[in-house]
Amino acid sequence: MSSADVTLSLTRARGRMVERLRTAGIRDEGVLAAMQAIPRHQFVEEALGTRAYEDTALPLGFQQTISQPFVVARMIELLRAGGRPLGKTLEIGAGCGYQAAVLSRLATDVYALERIAPLLERAKRNLRPLRLPNVRLKHADGTVGLAAEAPFDTIIVAAAAASVPMQLLEQLAEGGRLIIPVGTSEQSLRMIERQPQRYVESKLDAVRFVPLLPGVE
Repeated sequence: MSSADVTLSLTRARGRMVERLRTAGIRDEGVLAAMQAIPRHQFVEEALGTRAYEDTALPLGFQQTISQPFVVARMIELLRAGGRPLGKTLEIGAGCGYQAAVLSRLATDVYALERIAPLLERAKRNLRPLRLPNVRLKHADGTVGLAAEAPFDTIIVAAAAASVPMQLLEQLAEGGRLIIPVGTSEQSLRMIERQPQRYVESKLDAVRFVPLLPGVE
């Protein structure tokens, strides 16, 4: 198969992925357009390239995974519900860089933190060809966020915490939203909105993520 044929095949597979997301209930056309624009196969190992557009998580090594497309789309759609812009966004758990790339199409600025140095370097390599000027990658402990750049309009966490880290809540702008998987053996998405005098938490979909760990390596 020629390189042109491979490119065409992957483009068609990406289109089918987006149609499956639409059929599965993703209604935000902005999210669907962002998923269509980002070549997921460039973020996985070459041997897994033919599986890149399946609706499944795939291994990255280091006991980490690239989240399944539906979960990426669902979390971002929830954050944008009501026509809310993502604005200045903090991503915890950059992994291979895929979700940061999707977010770059919808947010003004994306600060993506990754605690595992070799994964961060892989994310940088993956993102470089896309030339995304509004994405900044940092080697950092995601459990404490990024106070130097706070406040954030949006925080999205791609690993499950036993409870919501207070430091992340404190870095939310007023009116901001944080979405995070919470739980150990059983996990669910939680949306926390910062209002003038309080935080409002909503329990959403059941999910399965790798654990959110402190420190860096």
